[in-house]
Amino acid sequence: MSAARDAVATAAREVSLVIRGALHDDGCTILLLGPDEPGFWAVFSASGEYGDGGADPLDRWSKRVIRAIAAPLGGRAVFPSDGPPYPPFLDWAQAAGNAWPSPVGPLVHDTAGLLISYRGAIVLPGEETLTDARPPSPCPACPRPCATACPVGAMRAGQVYDVATCQSFLRTEEGRVCRTRGCRVRHACPASAAMRRTDQQAAFHMSAFMGSWPPPQGGTA
Repeated sequence: MSAARDAVATAAREVSLVIRGALHDDGCTILLLGPDEPGFWAVFSASGEYGDGGADPLDRWSKRVIRAIAAPLGGRAVFPSDGPPYPPFLDWAQAAGNAWPSPVGPLVHDTAGLLISYRGAIVLPGEETLTDARPPSPCPACPRPCATACPVGAMRAGQVYDVATCQSFLRTEEGRVCRTRGCRVRHACPASAAMRRTDQQAAFHMSAFMGSWPPPQGGTA
């Protein structure tokens, strides 16, 4: 790992973020940052942004902390909500070589599964050394419980995600479990085991999803 990348990893770890992908693009190095579970929620929920009652607390927190990591290294912080035009986070994630389209559509990550989330990226000048091995997708050897986990079939193998059906179900009594404990499809992914969220954290993300759809191109829960 290069000195700059090592510095990003160290600073990110202090706020329970981790490098979830790295790639070269246009002579620069792009480091994708996501939550480092299980400690992430404790850090974010203790922040001023979470408690101040303002809009978009997670986005505001992400911008503050990731910009603080990038600045001393001469890097540039980039976020899924920057735009339009929006940064191609989904393309970057796949170019990094450790995230792939899943059987149900959303990206699946080699260590975060369907609970992958990119809170932002740091663009460093020059091409830093990338030594990460490119792992295989976890999906070919998986029994794919994600394909049948949605109680209303809004997210299923080979079909376009039916957002309207999903959101309508979440607002019913029958949808309370999904609404308060998180998406059953994402949690069904065996590769997501290390990313399990508390009910409070899951409810926070689902509330944000219900209140602001669609997200920008790179946005993830």
